[in-house]
Amino acid sequence: MDERSQMLANEKISKLLFKLSVPAIVGMLVQAFYNLVDTIFVGHAYGADSIQAIGGIAVAFPIQMIGMAVSLAIGIGGASIISRRMGEKEMKKAEKTFSNLIFLSILSSLLITGAGIYFIVPLLKIFGATDTILPYSLEYLEVILYGTVFFSLAMVTNSVARSEGNAKVAMNSMMMSGGLNIILDPLFIFGFGMGIRGAAIATVLAQLIGVLYIAHYFLSGKSTIKFHPADLKPDSKIIKEVLAIGASPFARNVSSSFMVIILNNLLAFYGGDIAIAVFGIINRLLMFTFMPMFGIIQGLQPIVGFNYGAKNFERVRESVKLAIVITTGMSIAGFLVLYLFPEQLFGIFSGDHQLIVEGKNAVRIVVLATPLVGFQVVGGALYQALGKARPSLFLSMCRQVLFLIPLVLILPKYLELSGVWAAFPLADTLAFTVTLFMVIREFKLLAEKGETMKNELLAGNLPVRGD
Repeated sequence: MDERSQMLANEKISKLLFKLSVPAIVGMLVQAFYNLVDTIFVGHAYGADSIQAIGGIAVAFPIQMIGMAVSLAIGIGGASIISRRMGEKEMKKAEKTFSNLIFLSILSSLLITGAGIYFIVPLLKIFGATDTILPYSLEYLEVILYGTVFFSLAMVTNSVARSEGNAKVAMNSMMMSGGLNIILDPLFIFGFGMGIRGAAIATVLAQLIGVLYIAHYFLSGKSTIKFHPADLKPDSKIIKEVLAIGASPFARNVSSSFMVIILNNLLAFYGGDIAIAVFGIINRLLMFTFMPMFGIIQGLQPIVGFNYGAKNFERVRESVKLAIVITTGMSIAGFLVLYLFPEQLFGIFSGDHQLIVEGKNAVRIVVLATPLVGFQVVGGALYQALGKARPSLFLSMCRQVLFLIPLVLILPKYLELSGVWAAFPLADTLAFTVTLFMVIREFKLLAEKGETMKNELLAGNLPVRGD
């Protein structure tokens, strides 16, 4: 058993989760920060037209998220398999999975870029771009689509690095691309006078540098998981398992994008361009709030996957419990900041008084159930890490499809624009209730499996695990 596998198997859970999560949290925060910076710089670059420019990014972003959803599905699905194969000491299978992930990443990126460019204008209109917002969305999204392959490879390789227990490399890659994006944004937006297109170019170039860094890590021989070009040949069994597990995060992100189609069209009807811009800023703020939680999840996944594969069920339960406590604390902290300081936060993006007032009223409704989100995030990630595709998929669809979309369609008929905002906390509360029931049930199953293992060990029916 190599050093990283030994760490995943034996190190104290609190220390291990801290070691694997902190680099992920730092990296995710940097990524979220550059998304904020993009919007801030664009808002200030366009002055009187800031509402339309911010709205342009808000409309383009969910289309970008569809491409990222595919990459996330490949990365998370593959990382779950790799962690479990490492726990089972099946390194050749883990490495073959890695190469298949690279194949899937490149293929899917080329397909997304081609389809996205061909249908770009109809897509933007479907996602709610008004006549005044469309030119800004078009400038931004066209560049982003050409950089899809860099976004995809970055997400997939970062997931693999974390799955082998090397969260620091993934953090460095994300910090490098995020930090460079923040530096390049003002250069391209203001220095070269490229406006919103410059923001997109800065983002793509920054992602390219991050990919080159992590590619060097895997090709230099420093990684536990090795890349073998011969394994790029697609294996239908591996691809099927990757896509089955990845279906959950894919469904969650795609349903979010589908929800934005409904939301942006409703927002345009009830509140116009300003309501779309408000929602775009709220989305950025929520992303920044949730990213530390996703960092915890990325640290949790290899611990759960490895120990589940090694049949150490008590370590699985212990790590999930600790993650729930931490993410719940993060959820409460995020809620307090967003609820208490909305005017100051919106003022960072634009000096438009109406935008700030509308944003203050909206965000205080949207975040009411945010303290419950941490538990939801861990619950969904638990099933992904265990390789249980169906319950993971159900939980991913639960909030968006079963609750949020119906509520968004119903409530505005009675409450108009306020009904759109009220749908968010109601959907979070209902999704939390479902997740709680399922996680309690899964914990009972893990406890039963743990007891069975102990009894069989005592009876001498199983060999004692060793190195």
